Amino acid sequence: MVAVTKPEPDPVLVRRAQVARLALLGQRVGYLLYGGAVVVFVVGFIIGFTPAIVTTIVTAMIIGSALLAPAIVAGYAVKAAAREDRERGR
Repeated sequence: MVAVTKPEPDPVLVRRAQVARLALLGQRVGYLLYGGAVVVFVVGFIIGFTPAIVTTIVTAMIIGSALLAPAIVAGYAVKAAAREDRERGR
């Protein structure tokens, strides 16, 4: 009886999948923070802009931007690498 072994997964594809998952998570959290900032802005517009509301909006926008920008770039990079692999027949 011959033992059949599974081929080792390609480390590049494994890493690419990890980056894709992190990029998706970063995009979701970034957009969630943007959405939260908009909601807090509307609340502030209705009841008045207190220092706490302004701080919350600015903080959500800064953290959302810090997460969203690299996540979008990484997401496009993963998609471009996958497209290039398909075009080259890998």
